[in-house]
Amino acid sequence: MRAKRSILNLSFGLGSQLITIILGFFIPRLIMVNYGSEANGLIASIVQIISYLALLEAGVGAASIQALYKPVASDDKTHINSILAATSSYYKKTGIYYFFAVLLIAVVYPLVITSDIDKLSILLIILLTGMGGAINYYFQGKFKVLLAAEGKSYVETSIVTMANILNNVIRILLLLQGVNIIAVQASYFILTILQIVVFYIYINKHYKWIDLNLKPDYAAIGQKNSVLVHEISYLVFRNTDVLILTIFTNLKIVSIYVMYNMIFTIVDNIVQTINGSVKAALGQSFHESKEAFIKFYDAYEVYFMGLIFSILTVAYILILPFMKLYTAGVNDVNYIDMWLPILFVVIKILTNARASSNNVITIAGHFKNTQNRSILESAINLVASIVFVIFMGIYGVLMGTIAALLYRSIDIVIYASRHLLNRSPWVTFKRWLTNTVVFVGIILISRAINIPIHSYAGLMLWCVLLGLVILPVYFVIGSLMEREVFLYTWEHLKKYRYKLKNKINTQPEVSGLSK
Repeated sequence: MRAKRSILNLSFGLGSQLITIILGFFIPRLIMVNYGSEANGLIASIVQIISYLALLEAGVGAASIQALYKPVASDDKTHINSILAATSSYYKKTGIYYFFAVLLIAVVYPLVITSDIDKLSILLIILLTGMGGAINYYFQGKFKVLLAAEGKSYVETSIVTMANILNNVIRILLLLQGVNIIAVQASYFILTILQIVVFYIYINKHYKWIDLNLKPDYAAIGQKNSVLVHEISYLVFRNTDVLILTIFTNLKIVSIYVMYNMIFTIVDNIVQTINGSVKAALGQSFHESKEAFIKFYDAYEVYFMGLIFSILTVAYILILPFMKLYTAGVNDVNYIDMWLPILFVVIKILTNARASSNNVITIAGHFKNTQNRSILESAINLVASIVFVIFMGIYGVLMGTIAALLYRSIDIVIYASRHLLNRSPWVTFKRWLTNTVVFVGIILISRAINIPIHSYAGLMLWCVLLGLVILPVYFVIGSLMEREVFLYTWEHLKKYRYKLKNKINTQPEVSGLSK
């Protein structure tokens, strides 16, 4: 069942990402062409600022998921309901704060930025961007937590994907017609409301046993404040760069950053989808058998890390050719910069390669033990980014993020290895080093080969070809370096294949129609 749910999460998640990528590419370009880079930078800046409101959910969301792993594994519905009752109480209380925070941002933000766009339009864009999230947070938050703990994230993914398809198609049509940008953002708000309705119908149909009137188990989510510290650190890395660039530079520089970040955010989303698809299985395994968990974890880390490096290798090779195609005809600022891909790749390697170790800390519930480390990470990032941006502009905020990531990524691996896995951190560091050597080797080879890309079709073709070549290289080298991990993985793949084959063979044949 866990394997099946992991595969469903992965399939729906990657499918969602593919659709979002294809449709999402059109919108920033249409905004830049029709409304200018300043409008693109403005919307990106607003989205980033609104995302800080996720801090209201951050602590209780992750703490609740961690608390639910054990009762979900044992199918203890009474305990599940008591945890959900506590979670629901928190979401309702903070949902009100979310609503008023959106109103406050809508009033204050237009007064503190310099823009040719009128202040009333900025206020309305903020309201339409933020209110959908506020309503979503208030009504859906507690149910998303349960689905994540059960390993059923594919349910939420499928609903969100359908809403995103409709939203992006409508926005593209409106942008092509040159409709006011406020109307474009209004479509997002309306689709968010429809998404909530569909989600509620599903929950009421499949989870009739949920009873939020039981006595809330607040102790189960007692670490929510410590989790909040970790989530603040995460949001700092996700969003501080845009905020600092908005304050210290201008919206055109923000637009450049956003365009490169758009590509690497896609990489992040793909990686997080894959990571999330197995996280529930890891969490439940951790609470059942430590020995089985270690074997499962090693297989996950080796091949997950190889996947991260392979995706980032392809992204690095193709990002500048993509930028030349994507920004053709946009002449108000130069988007081609050879240094930005290097800095972004370093950030994403440090961020995503530590994900496996960070999962162990999260699953084990060691939030309080590591919160001071997260505070230091955030402090390094903020201080270094503000100092560096003054002297190096857009490069400065990226250098500040790298400085903080170097400290925290190494620290996460050391903590997880020594305190939870009871082994040397060099096991993971050697995997980092192996993949880094492969990455450098592939990049050097790619520079010696002329890759002619003059169209989006050519770009897609090269993306597929490079992926088909590069991914096996990482996996083969990883398997050769980790023979026991390879044998464990191979045996489990054979078992799953055997079960799948038996399931197909035992399905009753459909009889033909009688004549």
